[in-house]
Amino acid sequence: MKAREIQIHNSLTGRKEPLRPLKAGAVGMYVCGMTVYDHIHVGHARMLIVFDTVRRYLRAAGYDVTFVQNITDIDDKIITRARDNNEPISALTGRQIVALHEDLAALGVEPPDHEPRATEYIAQMIVMITRLVERDYAYVASDGDVMYAVRKFAPYGQLSGKKLDDLRAGARIELDAAKRDPLDFVLWKKSKPGEPAWESPWGPGRPGWHIECSAMSTSILGATFDIHGGGTDLKFPHHENEIAQSCAACDSKFVNVWMHNGFVNVDNEKMSKSLGNFFTVRDVLAKVRPEVLRFFVVSSHYRGPINYTEENLAQADATLERLYLALRGTGRAVAAELPENLHAAMADDFNTPEALAVIQALARELNAAKTAGDVSRIASTAATLRACGRILGVLQLDPEDFLRRPRSLAELIDVGHQLDDAAIDALIAARTAARKAKNFKESDRIRDALAAAGVVLEDNPQGTKWRRG
Repeated sequence: MKAREIQIHNSLTGRKEPLRPLKAGAVGMYVCGMTVYDHIHVGHARMLIVFDTVRRYLRAAGYDVTFVQNITDIDDKIITRARDNNEPISALTGRQIVALHEDLAALGVEPPDHEPRATEYIAQMIVMITRLVERDYAYVASDGDVMYAVRKFAPYGQLSGKKLDDLRAGARIELDAAKRDPLDFVLWKKSKPGEPAWESPWGPGRPGWHIECSAMSTSILGATFDIHGGGTDLKFPHHENEIAQSCAACDSKFVNVWMHNGFVNVDNEKMSKSLGNFFTVRDVLAKVRPEVLRFFVVSSHYRGPINYTEENLAQADATLERLYLALRGTGRAVAAELPENLHAAMADDFNTPEALAVIQALARELNAAKTAGDVSRIASTAATLRACGRILGVLQLDPEDFLRRPRSLAELIDVGHQLDDAAIDALIAARTAARKAKNFKESDRIRDALAAAGVVLEDNPQGTKWRRG
């Protein structure tokens, strides 16, 4: 079928534009992935769900999508965390990648078509840095690091709307003595004792964070590709630096459309560890069913902020339950075409709140058909409702399974359900959070409940391990 026209808000131009893929009917999309040193939090979950939904609709609209999402498995935070844990970097990153995949599966986020790891693309990064040095966009600083010369790239600031003179005025030059310009950023870090290192033309070292995404995205999708996505917090400096590196190294335009999802606020304040309002996905899934978190995320337009509160989660839960009640007793799912009003909503910059309005209208129509006993209309409306839900990653469970499933992992234990590994991990995360908050009554309750389910906990300075007794 012919791919539908889609309007997307381009962060680079600040306006909606029709998607014009480089290759008709095909879309190459790169989304910045996780730095695997800890569990993902609600902000990460929003980004992951948003771009999973974008991919789902692009495919439903007739596009052949190549979706790339990287894993950063070498980084300052990773090195520090592994040192603090007294463990090899590979042990830390391997464990966190497994946890990441478990969390993505719980949230219904489909695996990417390509999931490159930074350590697998060191050679490509060195090639790109070499080209930048040869073209005088980069230099070896006095401390041995290779730096990108921002002043050489005239369009710098085009994505974030920042002006170089304003940025320089706020820079702390005294802390950057090795740089020619305080805004220059690192492409290759000279190795320090005890740090992982790779051989390069500039001596042993490791890549800077920004060059990783430039090398991985262009290696898989080409020097220019259709869509680059990520959270708003990455717009500057990460994505700005990606543009500077990639355009200078490849001598071409980097990305046609930039997409950025908005922040997650908690009780109307930006989520932050320093404010103590920071939640991992596992913290949340100890309280609500995974599909509820996903439904909560798609209830807001991806570009705006979203306010995480217990009340908003409860509202998402109640709405989702009403939709499943409408589907209850409608028989096995069958295939159906998406209605035009669902296409209209999603083709207009992936307007998921409008798409949910379509879904709720279908649920009302389904309830009316059930009341009237109209068997034919029940079957067709239920199929359409499920097809619409599939685009948002919801309403794919058997209604009885959803409606009978406990609302939280704590409730799961209370009803004596056999816990799977993901449920145990989430409960241990909830116990750890309770202990950090000095809520020992809650942490003891979780420990005792796990023990009753036959799970033995073993606490040590590196964390909590478990085994089945």
